[in-house]
Amino acid sequence: MEQNTFHPEQTAPLQLGPEGIASVRTFLSNVFSYMTMALVISGVMAYWFGNDMDKLQYLINFETGSNTILGWVVMFAPLGLVFLMGGMVNKMSSTMLLATFLIFSMIMGISLSYIFLIYSVGSIVNVFFITAAVFGVMAVAGYTTKTDLTKLGSILMIGLIGIIIASVVNMFLGSSTMDYIISIIGVVVFTGLTAYDVQKLKRMGEQVATGTETAQKMALMGALSLYLDFINLFLMLLRLFGGRRD
Repeated sequence: MEQNTFHPEQTAPLQLGPEGIASVRTFLSNVFSYMTMALVISGVMAYWFGNDMDKLQYLINFETGSNTILGWVVMFAPLGLVFLMGGMVNKMSSTMLLATFLIFSMIMGISLSYIFLIYSVGSIVNVFFITAAVFGVMAVAGYTTKTDLTKLGSILMIGLIGIIIASVVNMFLGSSTMDYIISIIGVVVFTGLTAYDVQKLKRMGEQVATGTETAQKMALMGALSLYLDFINLFLMLLRLFGGRRD
């Protein structure tokens, strides 16, 4: 599970004219375009590796059931790239940041290929569309609501930290009950974070000049944030509703 690390401070909403509203919509359109592109790349890579045993054997030792060295690298590389993008966003050019984002989405897709060993393809597709529907509803809610979600975001971030800690602990305990509870809480947290992040990005769009280097960087980091919300929500729902392979 990847950590959602891009949470700059929100600013008070501005009273925007027609040009300002158009600028916000352009910014958010760029954010969602980058996010969609990353999801498509990850989906293609996950399906490509997940349905090819010759490729999967580079990631998983089927005799022992454990990851290979490359498998461990692929598992942890996305988290490293998230921190790299977050820490170096001001030093990287927008082109370099985009390249890193694309590499991240490819490796993240490969790391997700294992789900095809556990769940049926039909189940994965169904949960993906459920995730897309929930994500879409919460994104619209975050964009249209007049309520300031800043305090809710702080609570959700505490919940996210709790999920990460509980997940690490459960790696050693192997409790199916705890896994079920974590998944339920995870759905709530990432559903809420979707609305919170969209509102945050809307307010960021009110502050940034369209077409600038800074705007592109902020759009890429915003896309990363929403991508992580989507993927984590998808994985939590898959744990709850995914049908196992025969």
